[in-house]
Amino acid sequence: MVVNHKKLFTIGWADECVWRKSFIFAISLKIIYFVLMENNDYIYTLEIAVRDYELDSEGIVNNANYLHYLEMTRHEFCRWAGYSFKEMNADGIVPVLSRVEIDYKTPLRSGDVMLSSLWVEKRGVRFVFHQDIRNKFTGEMAVSAVVTVVSLEGGRLSRGDRLFERFEKWL
Repeated sequence: MVVNHKKLFTIGWADECVWRKSFIFAISLKIIYFVLMENNDYIYTLEIAVRDYELDSEGIVNNANYLHYLEMTRHEFCRWAGYSFKEMNADGIVPVLSRVEIDYKTPLRSGDVMLSSLWVEKRGVRFVFHQDIRNKFTGEMAVSAVVTVVSLEGGRLSRGDRLFERFEKWL
């Protein structure tokens, strides 16, 4: 019987590569699960891919784009929860930002995919969104933000009771 050691080595090496890729993928999934479960207060997560036109001259996402990501997540959360901004406006409710606190941690780059997560609480007349953006594959925190929203009705500041009724189960 003739044994081709070169072929055996090649098969063994390929199997090891497949095993390593599977192991890395499994670890990546565990990191994603851990990241999401780390703050079990999250009520909504949106996956967003970085687009090349969002990068600055250093090849990282321009800081202003994170505000767009945060806003997109809030809007998609409202739609998912059953009360879109279009419906709010039709009902005479206009949610407006009153404050944004944002901490930039680790930059995102071309080809990255992020997980933008939030939870919300009501403090008096304010709705306070706690939002985090993480790199989907590494689990690294890109941005942590606290966004405060107030509600206008008929052009005047309201107590937000109508919004509270619609989002009560998420608060």
